[in-house]
Amino acid sequence: MSTRKRTEIETALSQKGFQLQENKDHRYYFFRYNGRLITRTKVSHGTKYKDLSDDLISQMAKQCRLSKNDFLKFVDCSVSQQQYEIKLQQQNLLELE
Repeated sequence: MSTRKRTEIETALSQKGFQLQENKDHRYYFFRYNGRLITRTKVSHGTKYKDLSDDLISQMAKQCRLSKNDFLKFVDCSVSQQQYEIKLQQQNLLELE
Protein backbone atom coordinates (compact mmCIF):
# COMPACT_ATOMS: atom_id res chain seq x y z
CA MET A 1 0.00 0.00 0.00
CA SER A 2 1.39 3.37 -1.05
CA THR A 3 0.54 6.79 0.31
CA ARG A 4 1.88 10.24 -0.46
CA LYS A 5 1.27 13.63 1.08
CA ARG A 6 -1.00 15.93 -0.89
CA THR A 7 1.70 18.60 -0.94
CA GLU A 8 4.22 16.17 -2.50
CA ILE A 9 1.78 15.27 -5.27
CA GLU A 10 0.80 18.86 -5.96
CA THR A 11 4.45 19.96 -6.08
CA ALA A 12 5.28 17.19 -8.55
CA LEU A 13 2.30 18.07 -10.75
CA SER A 14 3.29 21.74 -10.82
CA GLN A 15 6.93 20.94 -11.59
CA LYS A 16 5.89 18.69 -14.48
CA GLY A 17 3.83 21.29 -16.31
CA PHE A 18 0.37 20.87 -14.76
CA GLN A 19 -1.51 24.12 -14.11
CA LEU A 20 -3.61 24.64 -11.00
CA GLN A 21 -7.21 25.85 -11.06
CA GLU A 22 -9.05 26.03 -7.76
CA ASN A 23 -12.75 26.03 -7.02
CA LYS A 24 -14.76 25.74 -3.81
CA ASP A 25 -14.27 22.01 -3.21
CA HIS A 26 -11.32 20.85 -5.28
CA ARG A 27 -7.98 21.80 -6.73
CA TYR A 28 -7.83 20.78 -10.39
CA TYR A 29 -4.55 20.27 -12.21
CA PHE A 30 -4.62 20.51 -16.00
CA PHE A 31 -1.90 19.35 -18.40
CA ARG A 32 -1.94 21.14 -21.73
CA TYR A 33 0.33 20.64 -24.70
CA ASN A 34 0.45 23.26 -27.46
CA GLY A 35 -2.67 24.83 -25.99
CA ARG A 36 -4.64 21.58 -26.11
CA LEU A 37 -5.97 19.97 -22.92
CA ILE A 38 -4.44 16.51 -22.62
CA THR A 39 -5.48 15.38 -19.14
CA ARG A 40 -6.52 16.60 -15.71
CA THR A 41 -6.70 15.39 -12.15
CA LYS A 42 -8.15 16.76 -8.94
CA VAL A 43 -7.34 16.92 -5.25
CA SER A 44 -9.86 17.68 -2.52
CA HIS A 45 -9.31 20.70 -0.28
CA GLY A 46 -10.05 18.44 2.71
CA THR A 47 -6.83 16.45 2.30
CA LYS A 48 -4.43 19.35 2.89
CA TYR A 49 -2.46 17.80 5.74
CA LYS A 50 -3.29 14.16 5.11
CA ASP A 51 -1.68 11.39 3.18
CA LEU A 52 -3.61 10.43 0.08
CA SER A 53 -4.78 6.84 0.20
CA ASP A 54 -3.79 4.09 -2.16
CA ASP A 55 -7.23 4.30 -3.81
CA LEU A 56 -6.95 8.06 -4.43
CA ILE A 57 -3.45 7.62 -5.84
CA SER A 58 -4.77 4.95 -8.21
CA GLN A 59 -7.55 7.28 -9.36
CA MET A 60 -5.13 10.16 -9.92
CA ALA A 61 -2.79 7.88 -11.85
CA LYS A 62 -5.65 6.85 -14.13
CA GLN A 63 -6.66 10.50 -14.65
CA CYS A 64 -3.04 11.33 -15.55
CA ARG A 65 -2.95 8.38 -17.98
CA LEU A 66 -0.25 6.55 -16.01
CA SER A 67 -0.02 3.25 -14.21
CA LYS A 68 -0.01 3.60 -10.44
CA ASN A 69 3.65 2.58 -10.36
CA ASP A 70 4.56 5.20 -12.99
CA PHE A 71 2.52 7.84 -11.15
CA LEU A 72 4.44 7.16 -7.93
CA LYS A 73 7.70 7.51 -9.87
CA PHE A 74 6.30 10.74 -11.34
CA VAL A 75 5.58 12.06 -7.83
CA ASP A 76 8.95 10.92 -6.51
CA CYS A 77 10.61 12.80 -9.41
CA SER A 78 12.20 9.82 -11.14
CA VAL A 79 9.96 10.53 -14.17
CA SER A 80 10.54 13.93 -15.78
CA GLN A 81 8.05 16.05 -17.71
CA GLN A 82 9.78 14.99 -20.94
CA GLN A 83 9.43 11.31 -20.03
CA TYR A 84 5.78 11.92 -19.14
CA GLU A 85 5.19 13.52 -22.53
CA ILE A 86 6.79 10.51 -24.23
CA LYS A 87 4.42 8.20 -22.35
CA LEU A 88 1.48 10.30 -23.52
CA GLN A 89 2.81 10.18 -27.07
CA GLN A 90 3.01 6.38 -26.88
CA GLN A 91 -0.70 6.41 -26.00
CA ASN A 92 -1.40 8.65 -29.04
CA LEU A 93 -2.55 11.48 -26.78
CA LEU A 94 -0.11 14.02 -28.16
CA GLU A 95 2.41 14.54 -30.90
CA LEU A 96 5.86 15.71 -29.84
CA GLU A 97 7.63 18.26 -32.00
